[in-house]
Amino acid sequence: MRVVLEEPPRPDSHVFTEFRAARQGYRELTQAILMLEEQPSRCPATPESNKFRHLMYGHKPHVYRVAYRILEQQKHAAVLHIRRGA
Repeated sequence: MRVVLEEPPRPDSHVFTEFRAARQGYRELTQAILMLEEQPSRCPATPESNKFRHLMYGHKPHVYRVAYRILEQQKHAAVLHIRRGA
């Protein structure tokens, strides 16, 4: 299936502005997740289990909860879930 934009968004378009903001937000969230590489234990344990931790990112009402666990033997943090509005 091919996708065709009948009328591409103009730079002053509300849609274009939202797209740019979403792309910037995605980059910033990705950067926050990658910072776990340096200090994976800096975030608190989740209420559900002490085996998992969660990174809260953003400002209300746009808060994201990144659930992850630290794998000591493999020496990395495994992101399990990202949810908006935690």
